[in-house]
Amino acid sequence: MDRLTRVAIHYLERYNSSASNLKKLLERRVLKACRHHERDPGEFTEMIETVVEKCVKAGLVNDRTYAETKTASLRRRGGSRRKIEAQLSAKGVDRDTIQSVLNDDQASDAEAANVYARRRRLGPFRKSADRIERRDRDLAAMCRAGFAFDIARRVIDATDEDEGA
Repeated sequence: MDRLTRVAIHYLERYNSSASNLKKLLERRVLKACRHHERDPGEFTEMIETVVEKCVKAGLVNDRTYAETKTASLRRRGGSRRKIEAQLSAKGVDRDTIQSVLNDDQASDAEAANVYARRRRLGPFRKSADRIERRDRDLAAMCRAGFAFDIARRVIDATDEDEGA
């Protein structure tokens, strides 16, 4: 139990995490150790739950704070609402928390799309010679990143870098 607690604390000192993500991490560590020592990982399930619970009670793990931090980080990099939802869901944050955090988020998808296009040098941020022939590819890249087609089209077809969003 002490070793699992140390592993959890060591991880949480370096990274912010959701409770579900911490649980998955501990399960992987236990599985690896059990393979090596030829033991059943099922023996440690209750212990893992206890360690995660202890971390939550101590305030080291907070899904809401994790979701807010991750949302802010992804928005700064041009993340769309859909992409943020998918990544938070993959990390085990529940739907209600995700919706609550995204509803509180001040950034719009249009602003994020402009940031994404600038970062990837799409549309108005591309060299003018390549821009017309690469339009469809740029639109596809924006849509794959989770932006609605109308937002992607508005950003890609903008005539000036400042007009994008």
